[in-house]
Amino acid sequence: MVNGNCGAPLAASGATRIRLAHADDLDAIVELAKQAGPGMTTLKPDRVALEKRLHWAAETVQGRAPLHVQDYVFVLEDLVNARVVGLSAIKAAVGIDQPFYSFRLGTLVHASKQISVVKKFQTMYLSNDMTGSAELCSLFLLPEYRTRTNGRLLSKCRLLFLALFSERFPSHIMAEMRGYQRGDGAVPFWDGFAKQFFEIDFGTADALTSDGNKTFIAELMPRYPIYTALLPLEVRDAMGVVHPQTVPARRLLEQEGLRYNGYIDIFDGGPQLTASIGELRATRDTTRMLCRVDDRRGQKLRLIANPDLRRFSAIVSDGAFSDGQLHLYPSEVAALCIECGESAAALDLNSEPSLKSESQPTVIRENAAT
Repeated sequence: MVNGNCGAPLAASGATRIRLAHADDLDAIVELAKQAGPGMTTLKPDRVALEKRLHWAAETVQGRAPLHVQDYVFVLEDLVNARVVGLSAIKAAVGIDQPFYSFRLGTLVHASKQISVVKKFQTMYLSNDMTGSAELCSLFLLPEYRTRTNGRLLSKCRLLFLALFSERFPSHIMAEMRGYQRGDGAVPFWDGFAKQFFEIDFGTADALTSDGNKTFIAELMPRYPIYTALLPLEVRDAMGVVHPQTVPARRLLEQEGLRYNGYIDIFDGGPQLTASIGELRATRDTTRMLCRVDDRRGQKLRLIANPDLRRFSAIVSDGAFSDGQLHLYPSEVAALCIECGESAAALDLNSEPSLKSESQPTVIRENAAT
């Protein structure tokens, strides 16, 4: 029995891998989008839109897609059950065909010598500063798979991909994090501020922007700085705060080099994290090494990827690294669609110093998962 595009045999129980999505994944991705729920603008359960997205993703890899639709879509695959259980993506550039809006938080100072008062006020400006940045987006993992290393593999594979193929992307990236929602589903930033300008509900506004219909934002949003001190406390408390379920995702990206610099989403107030590709840990610490098939295990987990664009795939492995060689199980090599002796890209899964050869004794395990 085989999986994916490369004929990789089924690996041991619990094995998962990342690979580029293809047209046959449409049904599975539609189901993922249905479970993602509201607030994920780039992952809506619209079969026609998702089919079009997979088409452009394939054209992107082939180098035939115009910049404004270039999209790299990754799926997390349960190799045992041949099931797609998660998705993440990179859009090559935002704001090219349709404006990309953010609120930029800034400071204005008011001073009076006459009464010796100096006051600093936080303000919000409608901005298009993210225009042309690549975007990390569409991250979703089925709840029953939010264990072990699956979440880190699904998210960090994109950073490794950026490091490996940086020539395909602009110098800067951003990630728009899902904004804070209360337990009852209410969105304080929207309810207490943004909806005053639109007279539509949050779901409708979110759906319109996901369809690319953004002219209403420029037509209706305020064009002057907004003094946040005049906003309700619940709105201010939600600015730059993520959805409770998004806290681990934000922490992970910040560990990898992205930072919050005062840009927030115009609808839910969620933070937009930014970085240059050169600042990413993946860019600095990714190492190329030859693969060797055996059972030697090391002391740490690594993200291992096939560095060939059209065969790109990634797994998490504890295979030993010594003398410039990475030791992998046969099932791991098969999952990566590589041959013994070919090179792979490796990055420590956790944010630690660069790779070093491991001199500690290795252990042999049988039937280990990839």
